[in-house]
Amino acid sequence: MPSSRRTSRNKQTVASDAQLRIFLDEQVIRFNQPAFIEHDPISIPHRFSRLQDIEIMGFWTAILAWGQRTTIINSAQTLIQLMDNAPYDFILGHEPQDLQRFLQFRHRTFNATDALYFIHFFRHWYEQHISLEEAFLCSGYAQEKHVEKLLIHFHNTFFFDPDAPQRTRKHIATPRSKSSCKRINMFLRWMVRKDTHGVDFGVWKHIRPDQLICPLDVHVDRVARKLGLIERKQTDWQTAVALTERLRTFDPVDPVKYDFALFGIGVAEKSSFRLPAQKHK
Repeated sequence: MPSSRRTSRNKQTVASDAQLRIFLDEQVIRFNQPAFIEHDPISIPHRFSRLQDIEIMGFWTAILAWGQRTTIINSAQTLIQLMDNAPYDFILGHEPQDLQRFLQFRHRTFNATDALYFIHFFRHWYEQHISLEEAFLCSGYAQEKHVEKLLIHFHNTFFFDPDAPQRTRKHIATPRSKSSCKRINMFLRWMVRKDTHGVDFGVWKHIRPDQLICPLDVHVDRVARKLGLIERKQTDWQTAVALTERLRTFDPVDPVKYDFALFGIGVAEKSSFRLPAQKHK
């Protein structure tokens, strides 16, 4: 009898998981559409076609991505204007006097000191490399199950200069500090994922979609908990990994596509949108 009861519970769980996957797949289709772009920070790198412009403004916009989306987009637009609407050309060709215009830049706790170091890093990097993707590629990256070591490697690479401002380090998260690394994981999703819907760029070819970790912002965290996808009380790197592992059971090749579903549901929660009943444990 105990064995029979376990079998019955397992069948119920499988059925529930199957229903949840169908539901989430439907929501991915709903939100992973070109209409998503206009009101999301990803609209900023979509203004460009050159790889380096996409990388520079994609990365910078992702790092500024906390607070209201309209404010994030406005701050990123200001940066584009400060760089003469040509980020890559400005990074490689600016003169010292051109940096004066950044002294008044602010976005929440991100200030002029941080902006000037970003420009310093970008120039140092692009004078020697074609793509920002290379900054993430640690030794043995292809064998890594997910991007934890790649993010740690990038953090070390970004702060190549021993005189880098200490205050700027808080803006570049690393799993080493147990951060969920939401903004960098979002940037990686933009650069790595590629499908036929045209939201994510898929311009990077070395990091694989199955290595990505789901960006764990407040919307994703809240909805994932309601759906029983997260059990840990904390919201940290381990929780982001655990969520992604759960999503990997639905799609092992592209688990982070479900970011569209979880984030989109979170934004739409105040409408008549209804979540499916959470499975019993």
